[in-house]
Amino acid sequence: MDTEPVPTTTRPPIRSAAQDDLASLSYEQARDELISVVSRLEAGGATLEESLTLWERGEALAARCQQWLDGARERLSTARTVEGDDAAPGQQHATGPDA
Repeated sequence: MDTEPVPTTTRPPIRSAAQDDLASLSYEQARDELISVVSRLEAGGATLEESLTLWERGEALAARCQQWLDGARERLSTARTVEGDDAAPGQQHATGPDA
């Protein structure tokens, strides 16, 4: 007696075509889409499956935003280090709004 495999309800792999585009998103694009996802989740009315998909997309968008922020922080740190290295001995760079 041949039986066909029973379809499962397992979720597709986490990496989908929609998530592949994350690498091409600017910080602002990722942030704006994240705001939209959060708004949709807060509004309710989505099915459980839709809500889970939105949640996963939101997590991926938040991670992408964090990557941008971490990169910006690293660039600032590098720039400050280089700036400090360029100062003449005994001379400090002025910082702050009154500099």
